[in-house]
Parts: sequence; C-alpha cells; structure tokens
Amino acid sequence: MATYCTLAELKDRYSERLLIELSDRGEVPVTIVDVALFNRAIADAGALIDGHLKLRYALPLAEVPRLVTDLALRISIYYAHGRVAAEKIKADHDAALKTLRDIASGLIRLDVAGVEPPASAAAEVVTNEPERPLSAATLKGYI
Repeated sequence: MATYCTLAELKDRYSERLLIELSDRGEVPVTIVDVALFNRAIADAGALIDGHLKLRYALPLAEVPRLVTDLALRISIYYAHGRVAAEKIKADHDAALKTLRDIASGLIRLDVAGVEPPASAAAEVVTNEPERPLSAATLKGYI
C-alpha cells in the first residue's frame, strides 16, 4: 500500500492549527498534532486510492502524479475528522471520490509512463457460431 501524501503536506495545505484541533479528541486539550491519527488517515486514503488505481495501473506507481497527491490530501483530512466535517472538506472528499471513479473507469488518465497494465485476453469475445442454414445459395429460387 502506497502513501500518496505526507503529514507535512497536510500541514501546508490545511494548517497546523486545524490538525491540532482534529487531534483534540479527549478531555484534556492537546497542543500538538496526533501523528498516529494522521498517519492512519493517510494510510487509509492510500488504500482507497490503490483500490481505484489498480483497475487501470500497475502498482506501485513509478511516480506519483500531483493529481493523486491532491486526492490523497482531500481524503486524508476527511478521514481525520472525528466529528462532522465542514462542508468544504466534505465537498472536497466527495469530489476526490468522483475523480477516483473517473480514473478507474478510464475517463481520466494519469500521466504516468509505462505503468498501465496490458489488456488481458479475457476481454475478447470468442464465439463458436454454427453455419447458417439459410444463405443466398440455399434460398436460390425462393428469392
């Protein structure tokens, strides 16, 4: 399972203050970021992303496109919320999931060279069609 973003990137995007607020889940207010909480959120986001990417790409990716890092950040911050997430964060999470579905279906292609798995032969349709009883030769005189 890959991690597509880091705690430092979460701090850069969402601020350390928000991460500390999300870390505060007990009776005593905290003043530092709960690293374990965010590592778990980042790992869970990576697992979700891998689940979608493996339909189209060989994992692990040779290089992580910026789009995938953006999706990981949006999903990780959503997962870190212990309570109801703000509307913006919920909307970002929903948009990230839609983008992952579009990647999995092939509507969006990642610019990652040489990692798309080859098409399998199982996708081909093979029929064993019997010879047609009616043809131009057998209907001669009727048409």
